[in-house]
Amino acid sequence: MEKQPLKVLLAAPRGFCAGVDRAIEIVEKALEKYGAPVYVRHEIVHNETVVSRLREMGAVFVEELDEAPDDRPIIFSAHGVPKSVPSEAQRRNMIWLDATCPLVSKVHIETERHHNQGLEVLLIGHAGHPEVVGTLGQLPEGAITLIETEEDAETFVPRDSSRLAYATQTTLSVDDTASIVEILKRRFPEIRLPHKDDICYATTNRQDAVKAIAEKSDALIVVGSQTSSNSKRLVEVGERHGCRFSVLTDNAEQLDWDALAAARPETVGLTAGASAPESLVQGIITALKERYDVTVEEVTTARENVTFKLPRALAS
Repeated sequence: MEKQPLKVLLAAPRGFCAGVDRAIEIVEKALEKYGAPVYVRHEIVHNETVVSRLREMGAVFVEELDEAPDDRPIIFSAHGVPKSVPSEAQRRNMIWLDATCPLVSKVHIETERHHNQGLEVLLIGHAGHPEVVGTLGQLPEGAITLIETEEDAETFVPRDSSRLAYATQTTLSVDDTASIVEILKRRFPEIRLPHKDDICYATTNRQDAVKAIAEKSDALIVVGSQTSSNSKRLVEVGERHGCRFSVLTDNAEQLDWDALAAARPETVGLTAGASAPESLVQGIITALKERYDVTVEEVTTARENVTFKLPRALAS
């Protein structure tokens, strides 16, 4: 039976960012240096394929520090942790390594600086996300107010409207954040802005790439885990920019192929969240080629050459 032609618009940049690369390398090098097991507090990045591979290598993933023994190294995930976590590791004389993305650490430093200057700090983000939990935990309880929605921004009542600052979760939608920021700036003209946008370069670049392919695509496939905030945002960006059939899938096996076929696509957009490995993207392309007569066109909207240094204890 003759295969239906299908054009695949492959977004670039896509997949791993520098912070994810660094976090994974920290676990790998820690296993080389200290041997297995090495403990990791929370999933190192939000991708089950990555986590499963590291688990097979000897990494043990735990949610809290008290699940790890004193005599084995503990690594803090790329999302960051409250200050109480390294303090407790220090108290227990544990070997600990911080895999927090440097761009998340920048937000931590900014919020602390604002607080020390006597400013009331607002954090734009999603409640319960590990990055938000980590940022809230940089200051005493109640020192940061979480703003999740436009309604939160409209109804927030400050102690002093002239003494405000805000920061943002790095993996949010650029568009969603912009609308909340505009409300805050309208209501509080003196609010202190971040020195540079807190939404990370990789999140912005991947969203821009999706915008470039979404309106030309009958379907958009985003490779990433359901726990990945930045991957979910890519689906939302695709829908917002004209591609109604936008789906998130862990891998080719998890994709709803019947639903894709029912959409009768002639052009499919394909991208991956910042914590999804390229092998999963190639797996989708292979699976598409089994079902369609595929031609692939890479659509490049930015080029990335960012790298982050490893912790001193692991630097070769």
